[in-house]
Amino acid sequence: MAKDRLVEPPASEVNSRDHESDLRDPLALERQVCFALVVASRSVLSIYRPLLEPMGLTHPQYLVMLALWDQSPLSVREIGDLLGLDSPTLSPLLKRLADAGLVTRTRSNDDERRLTIELTQRGRDLRLEALNVPPAVVARLGIELSELESLHAALIKVIAAARAPEK
Repeated sequence: MAKDRLVEPPASEVNSRDHESDLRDPLALERQVCFALVVASRSVLSIYRPLLEPMGLTHPQYLVMLALWDQSPLSVREIGDLLGLDSPTLSPLLKRLADAGLVTRTRSNDDERRLTIELTQRGRDLRLEALNVPPAVVARLGIELSELESLHAALIKVIAAARAPEK
């Protein structure tokens, strides 16, 4: 029951006085934004996994491919900035995408430290298959698209606020 407590438990399972005190307690698990975000993230990612497996992608690889489908080529740094990932995290992920024949990794002639990532034809072709992923996720969630768009907008605000310098 503990991992399902984000939703209100049935009245038969709750002592009303204990539940009321939980709602006022600033440390109640159900009130924590961080907890809701972590559980939502894990739950949604579990929906993506079986959709991405037939494409040979993990979720982080899918995010890189989304960035490259939007604009290719990109440097490792540009991809990292877009996804909020650092180079040590990206490097093995990009190597696996290159080994799968989805991207090429090329060192810049101007700066040996700069690595450019570009889609291969196979990587560009995979986009057609990936077009099935978003509607499948929406269908599996069973939430109206307008609600998901509102949630997305709220999460973008949360991200911006969390990244903003303290005042």
